[in-house]
Amino acid sequence: MTVQIDTLPALRLLLAEQRRQGKSIGLVPTMGNLHAGHVSLVTCAKAQCDFVITSIFVNPLQFGPNEDYARYPRTLPADKTVLETADCDAVFTPAVAELYPAGLEQQTRISVPHLSTLYCGKSRPGHFDGVCTIVCKLFNMSQPDVAFFGLKDFQQFFLISRMVADLQLPLSLVGMPTIREASGLAMSSRNGFLNADQREQATAIFATLQHIARLIRNGERDFPQLERLALGQLAAAGLRPDYFHVVDRTSLLPAHSQSLELVLLTAAYAGSTRLIDNVTVEAPVHG
Repeated sequence: MTVQIDTLPALRLLLAEQRRQGKSIGLVPTMGNLHAGHVSLVTCAKAQCDFVITSIFVNPLQFGPNEDYARYPRTLPADKTVLETADCDAVFTPAVAELYPAGLEQQTRISVPHLSTLYCGKSRPGHFDGVCTIVCKLFNMSQPDVAFFGLKDFQQFFLISRMVADLQLPLSLVGMPTIREASGLAMSSRNGFLNADQREQATAIFATLQHIARLIRNGERDFPQLERLALGQLAAAGLRPDYFHVVDRTSLLPAHSQSLELVLLTAAYAGSTRLIDNVTVEAPVHG
């Protein structure tokens, strides 16, 4: 049975009892509307930790004024069923006032400098400050031994990893591969906003990532040209590209001539729905 708790005192009491029993704690932070990608995180957490708690909280601090906070899908009854089936031990479902008792404007914020203003951070100013703030709060509240995240948002995972290292937080992070639909579309809570035509258009995101990755593996090194090619392919599919970047996976900075471990990052709109995706690629070493 998955225990539901919604206050900080109840959370700390529950987890203190698990620690008293010598159990390791795994945390899976989510915004709900759970799908197979989230289930894979819970499954991995169950394999590595004695007690697993999933948080469900649609975090207003990471949404801009014209973004989809109000209409972001909230499906708690269905989510609880998913977690029961996945054998998750507990779910933390706090209200906004529980996590931001002084209000959003008065909330102390955590920011990873520079890297949080690139790519998605450029398109969504302040987004990653909101992400890092809520994740740090959840870490402090639950004090997990391990936290589990999907790698669909590679930039987010990179920034959280940097935050954990910089603040010397005593936990480990696990990043899990993106789970995809049969079409290749990365599973996302926002996929539910897509109509049939938009869902078909959105398959071009992964197809374009795969195409550019193949070109790089075949020796192409003109990364700006590859980025332009990718943007053109996304637009030709009927999408509105936000960005496409070839990035050094070890630094999250734009790839350069010596970069070998790469990640291709992209975001594009299908209708009014913004979708993100990425793939990693190893560039060949030139003798």
